[in-house]
Amino acid sequence: MSNRSEQLETLLTRLSETSAWPVDRDLITRAFNFALEAHKDQKRKSGEPYFNHLYETALIAAKWQVDSVTIAAALLHDVLEDTSVTEAELSKEFGKDIAFLVNGVTKISRLKYRGNQAQAETLKKMILALSQDIRVVFIKLADRTHNMSTLEHLAPDKQKRIALETTEIYAPLAYRMGLGTVSGDLEDAAFPYLHPEVYKSLQETLKDHLAKGEEYIKKVEKEVTEALANQKIKIVRIDHRVKRISSLYKKLRRYDMNLERIHDLIALRIIVEKVEDCYAVLGVIHSIWPPMPGHIKDYIALPKPNGYRSLHTTVISSNGQPTEFQIRTEEMHYENEYGIAAYWAYQEAKGGQKYLEEQSHARSVLANARQTAWITQLQNWQHDIEDPDEFIAALKIDLFKDRIFVITPKGEAVDLPAGATPLDFAYAIHSDIGNHCVGAKVNSRMVQLDTELQSGDIVEILVQKNRKPNLAWLGFLKTRHARAKLRSSLRENSMLPTTNYYFSITGLDRTAMMRDITAAVSQQGLGIVSLEAPKNTTHAVVTIKLYVHIESISKADQLALRLRAIPSVQRVEYKR
Repeated sequence: MSNRSEQLETLLTRLSETSAWPVDRDLITRAFNFALEAHKDQKRKSGEPYFNHLYETALIAAKWQVDSVTIAAALLHDVLEDTSVTEAELSKEFGKDIAFLVNGVTKISRLKYRGNQAQAETLKKMILALSQDIRVVFIKLADRTHNMSTLEHLAPDKQKRIALETTEIYAPLAYRMGLGTVSGDLEDAAFPYLHPEVYKSLQETLKDHLAKGEEYIKKVEKEVTEALANQKIKIVRIDHRVKRISSLYKKLRRYDMNLERIHDLIALRIIVEKVEDCYAVLGVIHSIWPPMPGHIKDYIALPKPNGYRSLHTTVISSNGQPTEFQIRTEEMHYENEYGIAAYWAYQEAKGGQKYLEEQSHARSVLANARQTAWITQLQNWQHDIEDPDEFIAALKIDLFKDRIFVITPKGEAVDLPAGATPLDFAYAIHSDIGNHCVGAKVNSRMVQLDTELQSGDIVEILVQKNRKPNLAWLGFLKTRHARAKLRSSLRENSMLPTTNYYFSITGLDRTAMMRDITAAVSQQGLGIVSLEAPKNTTHAVVTIKLYVHIESISKADQLALRLRAIPSVQRVEYKR
């Protein structure tokens, strides 16, 4: 059996062991061979065949219990970007669903993050908006996870940029989706490139602490296991975890880099069958050792925003050393580790609808009400979905219908309303770019300035210094920002047509009335052509006549409203 055949069999075996769905061996085999052929002459920076990256990406995604379509798309995720294969060819060979997923990953790959904090949240939103299907995010996270393991082969400046992007965009995105393990893996992989000196120092410092901690934690584990057995509390398993180096560094910075103040360097994790067992275990632990004040956290009753559930407590053990325990059910553990990706698979394993009916009430009232809106939508799929096709439809993200996210040639994201045009984009970048625009390219093709943009489009604006804005642009601009900037420029260039409107304002005579009228006109940014007011009148009611330059009837309407709001004004009439 060849090496490639062994890889294919390993992938299929992994899927059959983890996936909650039937494995489509034919689809995955075809995708495997297609990607192998498409990338056959390509090498990575490390010198290894490019296909190895695609295979590893698919293998990582398979751990998250996704369906065969996702795995096939993971194998094919770079064919549109790095080979001559077109979207039409991919769609013909594998169907629109896989072509859609691959195209989504390709669009995300165009993004470049350069450390602008204001851009970070926009990029995260954009990734979700471009995805439209949560499986695109799975593939991209698997792709980034493997890329981080080979970062050593890139130039130092690129290493740092990718590590920063991973820490500030992809790790938080994974965490927000409940993929705790993935988020932590990404942060740990990036840490040595962002903080090389600190990384080396912590590695040395931790050696002794971890050696002593491992020995101590085994004694505690034995003691608590015996106590739980005496109380006849069944545990699924008990183990311990060492705090991630990236998480440790964050915590050390809050404690003046004093390792002695870190109480959860090594924590015991106890997995039980039922929620009530979690609280029973907590009671037993507190009967053995006193808890530290302020260190009991109930994330079951009050889950974290990303859906994380567990009980945490830190106790003072018999030798005076603080020790943390994490207590959860197996379902909670699966969700905490793999979030959305593991959610539906776990429910399948537990018996589907009956299990959901038993568990859903407490969770939906306490947990899901506190999750962010989009994570609630994704984790609380329609609980009665049994048809796989219906379930896949529930994976679609439909949260950004009224927004689009387009990309500058430098890979920066711009957030615009749906229906926005290249000219709206130009004004969003800078008013000068909008004012001097002579044309636009979308995805390297020349388009009309009133073309409707789509999420993921790469937009390039062509400008000429001597070009002036065009009045006709007001007819198709979608954003208020762009329209305001264009109007301002047209006014400065005396290109905005104006009409003289005649206003007749009647009201009770008072000293400040004239001042208030002229102030109202000025506040609208308008100019008075002429003004007629009665002189030396003894009448209680007076009429003042104005001629004003106004661009449109809507501006005239706005001025009339302001004039009517002036104290003592009784009637306002106006016409062209």
